Amino acid sequence: MSDDLAERTERGGASALRIEENGINVIVENERKGYPRDLFWPWFGANVSVLGLSYGAFVLEFGISFWQAVIVGAIGIVFSFWLCGIIATAGKRGSAPTMVLSRAAYGVRGSRLPSGISWLLCVGWETALTVTAVLATSTVFARIGWSGGDATKVVAMIVIAALIIAGGVMGFDLIMRMQLIITVVTAILTVVFIGLTIKHISWHTVSHLHSGTFQATVGALVFVMTGFGLGWVNVAADYSRYLPRSASSRGVVWWTTFGSSIAPLVLLFFGLLLAGSSSSLESAVGDNPVGALANLLPTWFLVPFVIVAILGLVGGAVLDIYSSGLALLSAGLKIPRYAAAGVDGVIMLLGTIYILFVNKNFFGQFEGFLITVGVLIAAWCGVFLADMALRRKDYAEADFYEPRGRYGDLRVTPILITVVSSVLGLGLVTNSAASWLSWQGYLLGPIGLGGKSGNWAYANLGVLLALVLSFVLTLLLTRADVVREEALV
Repeated sequence: MSDDLAERTERGGASALRIEENGINVIVENERKGYPRDLFWPWFGANVSVLGLSYGAFVLEFGISFWQAVIVGAIGIVFSFWLCGIIATAGKRGSAPTMVLSRAAYGVRGSRLPSGISWLLCVGWETALTVTAVLATSTVFARIGWSGGDATKVVAMIVIAALIIAGGVMGFDLIMRMQLIITVVTAILTVVFIGLTIKHISWHTVSHLHSGTFQATVGALVFVMTGFGLGWVNVAADYSRYLPRSASSRGVVWWTTFGSSIAPLVLLFFGLLLAGSSSSLESAVGDNPVGALANLLPTWFLVPFVIVAILGLVGGAVLDIYSSGLALLSAGLKIPRYAAAGVDGVIMLLGTIYILFVNKNFFGQFEGFLITVGVLIAAWCGVFLADMALRRKDYAEADFYEPRGRYGDLRVTPILITVVSSVLGLGLVTNSAASWLSWQGYLLGPIGLGGKSGNWAYANLGVLLALVLSFVLTLLLTRADVVREEALV
């Protein structure tokens, strides 16, 4: 840890134990602090989770070879997190949460649409990460010889949820301190995990995995993008908004992208080696993404494994619950930020109970959720990125909160672009494991892609379409509006 970061961490000790007062307001000048390199800690801590290892099995489920998986994994991770880096520069420029900055494109009340989508994505991720941590704890307890049944799951769920909710309620300073600790501990223990399980790799088996079709490769690429960077684009400015406006934009992009990508790249690569060496492990990961990995470990390392699993998953969930609270406020709820985080925590807990004790098809529901919300957030992302590209002047901060200001109340064109891109995108994705999504894929037949059972059914083209289409349409159809707005400065 750098000396200047250590100094600021110590100085911030008292404030870290106080509830953050900032909500969706613009951060005032005397509260802006730090350097772009400080972004490494929250982004690395949120993505060093051992869940990244399980993505090796998820990606191979598409029926592609090891080297195909390595290529799409590297491209999908780096590109999607680079998008996060670009959006993070908006936080530095506007010193407001991502969904408040989105008002420049959608209007003050018009931005409630993407704020609602962002909230749904964050709460979904919080729930998925909590479920994964509870399942991992239950599996490890059973291996040790203790009870891994429902009582253990309930206790683990309460403890894990309490950690997540506490971080979200307390706010930015505590989260930054938590992520620093999580980064160091999980990085060390993950290296030990890799050292203990490397003997389970059979290069002969991995290297002889059959290559998949082009369509399957595209599907795996999109799944990686939605599982990593596209799951964070909607909150990417929430943690750069405290930086001084003079901070380097290139530095913001680099440290966000680097901090986010480095752990997933290593974890996915090693996860591919493990899953590719054992078809039984690949199948088991679908039911218990992290817990299945515990079966590869000696008994003496099981407790440290639970620690690294919980901390890594909590690291991601804490960022999500903090940002889901901000999204809820941006959507129009009039309560304090800490209360919004508490509301989201209750919803997260209810969702966790449902998945653990009612509907136990975890991976099918998780994949369906990722792809579905991935289409919606990709449509927003395209609009937001294009709006950023069109702007040459600083944001007018006061107008983020004034419906009669330059950004207006409801900007119809970006809203229609988002809706149209989403409708078209959802028509080009499918998920067979989640019955509640059987209505999707309605465009695969009419445009000649073989229908819901054809080769393109699981390529998830809808996510890419939504991203590219919304970006291009926003550039073409809103340029004049942005020029007119900036002329008012």
